[in-house]
Amino acid sequence: MNKPVVVIGANSFSGASFSRYLLNLGCEVIGISRSAQSINALAPHLWGDISRYQFHQLDLNHDLAVFETLFDKHKPTHIYNFAAQSMVGQSWEFPEHWLMTNVVSSVKLHNMLRYKDYLEKYIHISTPEVYGSCSGFVKEDHAFSPSTPYAVSRAAADMSLKTFFDVHQFPVVTTRAANVYGEGQPLYRIIPKTILSILRGETLPLHGGGQSERSFIHIDDVSEATLKVGENGKIGRTYHISTRETVSIRALVELICERLESDFHAVCEIADDRPGKDAAYLLDTSRIRSELEWQDKISLSDGINRTINWAQANIGVLKKIPMEYRHKV
Repeated sequence: MNKPVVVIGANSFSGASFSRYLLNLGCEVIGISRSAQSINALAPHLWGDISRYQFHQLDLNHDLAVFETLFDKHKPTHIYNFAAQSMVGQSWEFPEHWLMTNVVSSVKLHNMLRYKDYLEKYIHISTPEVYGSCSGFVKEDHAFSPSTPYAVSRAAADMSLKTFFDVHQFPVVTTRAANVYGEGQPLYRIIPKTILSILRGETLPLHGGGQSERSFIHIDDVSEATLKVGENGKIGRTYHISTRETVSIRALVELICERLESDFHAVCEIADDRPGKDAAYLLDTSRIRSELEWQDKISLSDGINRTINWAQANIGVLKKIPMEYRHKV
């Protein structure tokens, strides 16, 4: 890559981890995020050589003109957009915030970018939440059935991008990854939250008894897949990124308890399920495996061990960080 790669949402877990992956490959990276840089333990992109990394704190809801000036200056051929108002449960409280960021501001960005002749690929990081609760492994053309304001907002942006591709030949490729985890993930996510609850000696609420079935994938495998999609994915297509292994949330928590030699029943208390929570969304990954020759490499067992090692190495600072999501307006 001769020109800098732009990563929007660079301070998100996935965006920061992808930026780190690019930097380790020797790429120049322009990171953009509305939030300030996090502490080092939660900032994977700052763990190595950052001499080829430049950061801009910009808010997509308010600074689109600055985005455009920055893009026109550097003329990036590839833009990876991880930015989104996330969190499923909290989206019920202020759905308008999710719709503003994930739909209105995102569509404004896309409409600005469609006039930029230097742009070769726009890599849109979406979510399997758009499918709603599914039975079995679903393919990329599965019908949307969003069940939360968050999922509705992401589905709307995805549908808008399809029209941009159909009508304007906008150079979009889309990824949807199953439950991502790894070192540096925010503590309100289930794997780090379970680990830190045990290390802190606190109780973990297990929503719905942990019956939901998921397919967890380590962020390093996701970053490799994302780059393959960005470099070789076919314009207009969506690519699923996931393992072929599934696990219930309860079994996942039991595995972490076993690794940390803790009693599951002492750690967890059963809580009511969240409104609109999907029982399962499992992704068929045949397309990315056959077209782009991608394979996941990190087993859940090894990934959990790595995440535990990261948490233990940074326990001093992580103990001081709240494990609850805090909404930014």
